[in-house]
Amino acid sequence: MIEAKKHFSGFAAIVGRPNVGKSTLTNSLIGEKIAIMSNRPQTTRNKIMCILNTDNAQIMFLDTPGIHKPHHKLGEYMVKTAESTLTEVDVVLFVVDVTEKRGSGEDYILELLRKIKTPVILVANKIDKLTDKGKLFNIIGDYTALYNFAAVVPVSALEDKEFSGLLAEITKHLPEGPDYFPDDILTDQPERVIAGEMIREKVLLNTRDEVPHSVAVEVEEFKVRENDDIYIRATIFVERDSQKGIVIGAKGSLLKKIGQEARKDIQALLGDKVFLDLWVKVKADWRNKDKALKQFGYQER
Repeated sequence: MIEAKKHFSGFAAIVGRPNVGKSTLTNSLIGEKIAIMSNRPQTTRNKIMCILNTDNAQIMFLDTPGIHKPHHKLGEYMVKTAESTLTEVDVVLFVVDVTEKRGSGEDYILELLRKIKTPVILVANKIDKLTDKGKLFNIIGDYTALYNFAAVVPVSALEDKEFSGLLAEITKHLPEGPDYFPDDILTDQPERVIAGEMIREKVLLNTRDEVPHSVAVEVEEFKVRENDDIYIRATIFVERDSQKGIVIGAKGSLLKKIGQEARKDIQALLGDKVFLDLWVKVKADWRNKDKALKQFGYQER
């Protein structure tokens, strides 16, 4: 009698300080753009689950906000979300940027990791940017001297096409179990939430200075019309009139560009033609207001 092949399923949290490539890694692992990306710190605000099926496992990746010192209620929510995830998973991926020295942000995360019993894999990211490979060994040695990692895996989240080594290490720590989600499900996020995040990403990529951190997007209408087109009406919220002017641009030029770029990504994900109707409104100091945070999905309702 042939013994059935073992199958594993479980959760892996992706943590690290802001802007080390957590969302890029998430998207590269599952092969689809679900988590939004930009070079702005604190781009990810919510915990996003993305699902990967391998030949012997189903892995639920939790992409978390970057752990940082918060300066407003939104920041407090983001950090609390990331920290609470550490005890809810089977394995933690601690992502670090090997082009930068370990700093206070990484030290703070290491302190958090010492308080949990969950196995931790050190993911040394951005190796494609290193010309001196000796630096990689020094960076890894610096971290392994401070913490007993279950494994260390160097990667380039941006350029790698396969992550067989990392996936093998993750699977070692997953319990045996069945698939909990169908093969065609990539995330637990509703389509309208992903659409809103993709719009916010384009605002981040096309604006400057204080605007990116002050932006929230609310999708107010998401419907399939009779011709099978998808109509999405969304409002971009900022905190000041000056920021509203920046997002709109001269004669609406920047808002039009944001809409064109967001529509392209949303259409690629949904596979249908999208009509995007964007508006910009001011909601003063919304990042410090509980009602606004709940409205935008950054607190439990």
